Amino acid sequence: MRAPTKQTAEQLRVLKQTYPDAHCELDFANPLQLLVATILSAQCTDVRVNMVTPKLFAKYKTARDYANSELPELEDIIRSTGFFRNKAKNIRACCRQLVANHRGEVPQTMEELYVLPGVGRKTANVVLGNAFNINEGVVVDTHVSRLAARLGITRQKDPVKIEKDLMKLIPREDWALLSHLLIWHGRRRCKARNPDCPHCELQKLCPSFGKV
Repeated sequence: MRAPTKQTAEQLRVLKQTYPDAHCELDFANPLQLLVATILSAQCTDVRVNMVTPKLFAKYKTARDYANSELPELEDIIRSTGFFRNKAKNIRACCRQLVANHRGEVPQTMEELYVLPGVGRKTANVVLGNAFNINEGVVVDTHVSRLAARLGITRQKDPVKIEKDLMKLIPREDWALLSHLLIWHGRRRCKARNPDCPHCELQKLCPSFGKV
């Protein structure tokens, strides 16, 4: 692994200091709940997902429950998350594979997660990092992409290439945490429009300060 630059290391230090409680903002009590919530979070806010999942998790407690679900009922519960028909199909198909191939349990490897319906590398990284504390990669969402570019960490546009750059520059033990730190900063300070540069904790370390 290439050693982090002095500036990147300092950016990480300041973010840790600024957001000591940074964590995944999807509500979940077990790996299956996190997997389902992350599938629902595609093109949807965590706040909206968290409004939907209490009823969903009360009705479907195991992978077998989802596998045996009726799509119209599942769709109705998750309708407000958007793209609900496709999400319902993916959740049921995903859980059918969990039942058939993993005894109803969520697997703990990228290779096994990645092949599940509705699960891409980002979703797999969310589950591995937050349900199992396994740093297999870095979650790259719109906030992470935006901040990594603004902070001068990467010039890439493709999420996979952005992730590779971040993995080279950030210590492995911080991969899961890095995503939370950047997401929290993106939601609270460095927004896509009208970022709060004057009050930004990273202004002295940001090459985009005053230019956005």
